[in-house]
Amino acid sequence: MLDVLTTVMEPLRKSIRYSGRSGSIAAARDAARVFLDNLTADRAAPVPEGRVQEVLLIVSELVTNASRYAPGSYELELTYCGGAVEVTVRDSSTELPRRFEPDPARIGGHGMEIVDRLCREVTAERVEGGKRVTARLDVERRDTK
Repeated sequence: MLDVLTTVMEPLRKSIRYSGRSGSIAAARDAARVFLDNLTADRAAPVPEGRVQEVLLIVSELVTNASRYAPGSYELELTYCGGAVEVTVRDSSTELPRRFEPDPARIGGHGMEIVDRLCREVTAERVEGGKRVTARLDVERRDTK
């Protein structure tokens, strides 16, 4: 009889809380860059630079929305598991983000359109005390949408 050993890897996770408008987009991007750089040391192949830039863009868009539209603090959580990175932002607003149809003539309102286009999955849900927006992006291979 052959025993099969299955390794279940726990996700790598980092969470950062920003109070009010004190948390900057640049700080969130820097934290995401460090998180992605640490993946290589911990267990993953290096994330290709193009994918790094996509994750940083997603962080920028989600944190900008939380900073701009939600009163009070917000939290950025980064998780890596199974070749994907999840970017989650929790904030105190119960208003879910709006996704507009693509319109190159429109000024502004493209953030969630960009996030949706880059990610395999995007969810937004009301939770106790506000909402949670999660974007999941494959970083080890490109899935077509």
